[in-house]
Order: sequence, then C-alpha cells, then structure tokens
Amino acid sequence: MKILVIEDSVKMAEYLRKGLCEEGYVVDVANNGIDGLHMATEIDYDLLVLDGMLPGIDGLAVLAALRQSKQTPVLMLTARGQVEDRVKGLQGGADDYLVKPFAFSELVARIQVLLRRSGGQRNAGEPTVLKVADLDVDLLRRKATRSGQRLDLTAKEFNLLSLLLRRQGEVLSRTELAEQVWDMHFDSETNVVEVAIRRLRSKLDQPFERPLLHTVRGMGYVLEVREP
Repeated sequence: MKILVIEDSVKMAEYLRKGLCEEGYVVDVANNGIDGLHMATEIDYDLLVLDGMLPGIDGLAVLAALRQSKQTPVLMLTARGQVEDRVKGLQGGADDYLVKPFAFSELVARIQVLLRRSGGQRNAGEPTVLKVADLDVDLLRRKATRSGQRLDLTAKEFNLLSLLLRRQGEVLSRTELAEQVWDMHFDSETNVVEVAIRRLRSKLDQPFERPLLHTVRGMGYVLEVREP
C-alpha cells in the first residue's frame, strides 16, 4: 500500500513518514500543495494524508483539484477543530478528518478503515485476498493465515510475503525485493533481504509440511507450490 503525505511541517511530515513506514506502508512526502497535487495526480496512491493548511495552495484547493480526476481516499489533517472547517473538507471530497494534535494510533486506525472501505470499490480484477495452497493473505486487513493458523508477521515480512504472493511462480531477485519492499537501491554488501527471507521462511514454512518459499540459486526467490 502506497501513501502520499502532503504536509508543510518538515518535522511532522518526517514523523508521519517514519511511523507509517514502520506500519508497513510505502510513503512519499510533499511539503507544499503544488508538489503534492502534481504527485497525487501523476502517481496512483492508495491513500492521501493531506494537511489543510498549506503554503501556496491550501489543502481544500488541492482536494478540489484532485477530485476533478481522481477518487483516491483522502484523510485531512487540521489544526482547526471548528465544525464548519470539517464540514467544508467533507463536502469538498475528503473521506475523513483528524484534528491536530492526534494520537498516531488513531491516525493508523482511520487509515485502515479508509483502505478497507476503498478496497470494496476496487475492480473485480484486483483481489484483496490472495491465496496459494493453504496460505491466505488478506491485503486490507494485513492478515496472513496458513492452514487456518495466523502467521505472526512483522510489517516488512507481511509486505515481502504479499509481493511474492502477487507474483507467485515468478523468480524475484534480491535487487527487486529490496527496491519494492524496503524502497531502497540494493547494496550488494547488505544481507537485509536474506535475513528477512530466513525469518519469513521460519514462520511460513517450517511449522508446516509443504514449503512454499523457495530459493533459486544465483537468481532469487519464488513463492509457489512444488510437487513433493
């Protein structure tokens, strides 16, 4: 899931970026309305976190321009708690409102609700639950089970599993996994991918009879069912 944060306070933007990344989301940041609107219209995000008070173009103007072409879910942030301000935002197309200061846990909960809601409006060709053999992964609820047993995954482990499952049967290189899951350029000196694969495999495969995650020597990793 990819989120765009449009927030002019660098400190607040970094706080949100870091926290949401730790929750397993891929996060981009824009520090003004002009850049934010350009990114929001040019890139397909799953959700926007939009500050109402922005330099140049304020949040309501960004929202109005965005709604002319896209229906991306928008959670607006504001330092103003007046009812009329919230009403303007909601009437302008915001999906939810959060007044500063707020608890980060509430922000995450509201984001999850909006993503679940928008997931019900996706095209039938975009499943929100992925399955292979006895493994089920619910992308919206961020829940993975195997043979009915819930897998206790970290945010990064869940993102790694989701990517492998979306591309099941396809060998993914360490470079691609690093770029897609950790949003970073691959460094041959780091073993972050190998460590994550080893930890994921210990939860996904070791407790069960049939392994699903396989290493293709010299190429990468693949998630698939193989005959015994």
